[in-house]
Amino acid sequence: MTAIVQPFRGLRPNASRLAEVIAPPYDVLSSEEARVQAKDRPWSFLHISKPEIDLPSGTDVMAPHVYAKARENLDRMISAKILERDELPCYYAYRIQMGDHIQTGIVVAASVAAYDEGRIKRHEFTRPDKEDDRVRQIEATNAQTGPVLLACPGSSEVEAILERATQTACMNDATATDGIVHQLWPILDAECQRDISALFEAMPALYIADGHHRSAAASRVAASCRTTEIQSSDFFLAVVFPHNQMKILDYNRVVRDLNGLTDAEFLTRIATSYTVTPSDMPVKPTEPGEVGLYLSGNWIRLRIHPRLISTDPVARLDVSLLSDHLLGPVLGITDLRRDKRIDFVGGIRGLPELEKRVDSGEMAAAFAMFPTRMEDLMAVADTGQVMPPKSTWFEPKLADGMVSHVLD
Repeated sequence: MTAIVQPFRGLRPNASRLAEVIAPPYDVLSSEEARVQAKDRPWSFLHISKPEIDLPSGTDVMAPHVYAKARENLDRMISAKILERDELPCYYAYRIQMGDHIQTGIVVAASVAAYDEGRIKRHEFTRPDKEDDRVRQIEATNAQTGPVLLACPGSSEVEAILERATQTACMNDATATDGIVHQLWPILDAECQRDISALFEAMPALYIADGHHRSAAASRVAASCRTTEIQSSDFFLAVVFPHNQMKILDYNRVVRDLNGLTDAEFLTRIATSYTVTPSDMPVKPTEPGEVGLYLSGNWIRLRIHPRLISTDPVARLDVSLLSDHLLGPVLGITDLRRDKRIDFVGGIRGLPELEKRVDSGEMAAAFAMFPTRMEDLMAVADTGQVMPPKSTWFEPKLADGMVSHVLD
């Protein structure tokens, strides 16, 4: 059986250039936002992860010459020794700090076979077009340049390994443009590497937190390259964090109309499923089953009726309860992926963003959600089910460019 993780020879920035290179994940910025961020930053990893920024505005982001540009930019950064490849296989301890929140994990090459077999568990559906994009990026650059975010069960053994791996001074330390601190420790010690491998091998499963399209694309690339021998394409770039260190923010909902209902009619309809209580203050839910509703300039606290809470790991999620008992039956919104009447706002933007979207007249109502918990995500994955779209918003985000996985 192939090991679930293994060390690898990372391609990463020269320590003195780290701050110039690291960039937000490719899928959290639009092309124009990336173009602005990379302006006057020739070594930004956005030139590799969002190569359309170096082509005329409006370029089809999935055109062949866009991926060719990514390869050209990657080669340029290697030639200039901005990016250098480690001589020996490593694991890497990776610490992220956002304000008071700190989490430390390990960068690994994760097994595609373990993903295919379900030992690395998923909880979302993927879209073929987004998979195609990542496949073309990997094939063009011959590298995985964006890590998959994985979770493992937290334990004292995991904490001990992380403490051991980060006991030396960090020589790879940078603060990104958003103020988040990223630190990296190469782990070259053979005994420590063996302990890390054994620790993960003993775990029943790892869990994809974010990066379903990256991992699915890696599986497709591995299948197309498959030989009788294990090779680097049989693994994908990932960072594994203990689940109890990870931070999921709320993923809120805004709707364009009330499906022909007046405010009063709408509140009457939802009272069959929720207790409705006006609030003098903005409502940021503090426990499962609670939702903050912003409607016509007023905040209202909603609490789901206990009889409606299921034991099923998907049905009991707050985002599912809202869909099953309010968005669908009251507002007629049943397809969260395609219905243009609903939009989603990451909790990093705060409640004022919800108020802004409604007060502007763009939206009719906003729903502030209680964050999905890591234990809930793992329970869904363990049953082989999937979450509703836009169920989790992880912060802080991994930086693209910290480490890449070259496919030899």
